[in-house]
Order: sequence, then structure tokens, then C-alpha cells
Amino acid sequence: MLLIVLLALAGAAHAQETAPTFRAGVALVKVDARVADRSGHPVSGLAAPDFQVYDEDAPQRIVHFARESEPLDLVLLLDVSGSMRRWLSDLASTARAALSPLGPSDRVAVIVFAREAAVREEFTGNTSAIDREIRDAARDESLGSGTVINGSIIFAARYLARQPARGRRAILIVTDNQSLNYKVPDDDVIREMHAADAVLNAILFGRRRQPDAVKPGRYVNPDFTPSDVFKLARETGGEALESREAARSFQEMIEGIRSRYTLVYEAPESAAGGFHRIRVELTPDARKRYPNVSVSARTGYFSLKGESPVPPR
Repeated sequence: MLLIVLLALAGAAHAQETAPTFRAGVALVKVDARVADRSGHPVSGLAAPDFQVYDEDAPQRIVHFARESEPLDLVLLLDVSGSMRRWLSDLASTARAALSPLGPSDRVAVIVFAREAAVREEFTGNTSAIDREIRDAARDESLGSGTVINGSIIFAARYLARQPARGRRAILIVTDNQSLNYKVPDDDVIREMHAADAVLNAILFGRRRQPDAVKPGRYVNPDFTPSDVFKLARETGGEALESREAARSFQEMIEGIRSRYTLVYEAPESAAGGFHRIRVELTPDARKRYPNVSVSARTGYFSLKGESPVPPR
């Protein structure tokens, strides 16, 4: 699914929490937004008039607004490299409880990765099947030694992009962030995430989670870049959480993903092809009511006007 959704694909949306008025032939831009307090807990109770969306600094009118009524397609992207076995075992022990916030129309897929990535469970609403696959992932040794994070996120994004359009999309990667990416820079990952209309979230375990700083004067091979899921989550509007308590973090992250807001606006008629920067803010009145909250959303989208979309491979 592309970040700009043609009216023909969106016209059947009848469960809006705001009454939209669509014009024929207009492209729509969908933005997934997270609102959290200082403790990182999701903020509920907001409505469409509490938000303002800007496209290239120009304010846009929100034509569709929803929260938990939107169905969710969630990819669990699990790092099965040797350094993650302990954490995956802890995660598996409480997977069923962690998945309990999901609604009846939500679906989950499981992709595992080490040196390579593979789909272990296609999208399903069967939490028992997902629970079983998470348990099996903790024992998976079939994908080689090493950890390829950026390439695996792209693999998951392209898998999502091939799915029929419905509701919201997210990827939750579980990893220790210990990886060097060969000729797969962060910009490529962000572009694929935007093209898949997906938000990246991350739970990070282990000791060395933040990428090491490059010392002045030290030679760095530009073909190799350290993984930085913090940056990738931030650019796509998601959350990266460092944790030593797998069970609690897993459930909190699922709850946070499920409680995000969906905002849709009409793409400006003057929008040219290429990348468009967007930002989401609370209105001044909403800020008065919620003075200590933060709003996270993707940083932009790729317009189809004048260019071809990134094809899933």
C-alpha cells in the first residue's frame, strides 16, 4: 500500500469518527500519530479538532479521524541471532498475555531474521498460532550467524506493501541493535517504510543498544553503517524502547501501537512529485489541556506525481 491512497481505495471507509467529504479524483495522505505523556504512556480522549497537520508547512484539513476502530496489521520482526536467545525466551513466556490488547479485526505476522529473514507466520488473527511461532523463534538456528537489521526491516516493509490495503500498519522489531549494514543505509529503510505506509517500533535488549559514536579522525568505510533503530523509529513516527523486562515491555508496546491516532488529509493540489515533509501538532487549545505531551508521526511521504513508486521486491 502506498502512503498516498487513491480515493477509490478509501471511499468505502464508513466508520469515520469525523464525517469526511471526499472529492472525486483526490489523493489522500494517511498519518499514524502517537501522543504520549512524559512517562511515555499513550494519551487517550483526543479528537480531530485537537490536531493540526502540516504538509510542507501548509496547514491541512483533516477529512478522516480514527483511533482504535481502525484494524491493525502488525509484523513481529524477531532477531533470532545467538545474542537474543535469552530475551526471546522471556518474550515467549508471556506472548499470549502481551497480545491480549489486539482487537478482533487485528492481524499479526511473524518474520524472523539473523543473517537472512524469513516469514514464519502469515497474517492471522489466531493468537495461539502467533504464540507458538514466538516460542519456536527462540530456538530457530536456520538463518545463519550474524544480524542483518536494515535489510530485514526492508524485507518486512515489502512484505507489508504486498498486503491488501486495510487500516493501519506497523512493524515491531525485537533486537539488541548489534549489526553492521552493508550498503543498506538508513535512508533506504525509511523510504521503504514510507512506501509501505508503516510505522516502525522497537524493543531493544542487551548491553550495547545505542550505536557507538565515531571518534574524530577515525576512518569509516561508508559501505558499512551501524544499525540505529532509534533513528528509524523516530523518522517513521514510531517508538524505540530500551528494556530489561521483556514481558512488561512487550505488552506495553502492543498497547501503545494499538492506541495510536489515524489522521487523513487531502494531498495539496500543487503537490509535486518526490518527498513531502509533514508534521503533526496539537492545536493551541489542546496544548492548554495537555501541556506535557509529545506527538510523534512520520516525517513525510513520497508523492506519486511525477515519479514511480518504490516497487515491492
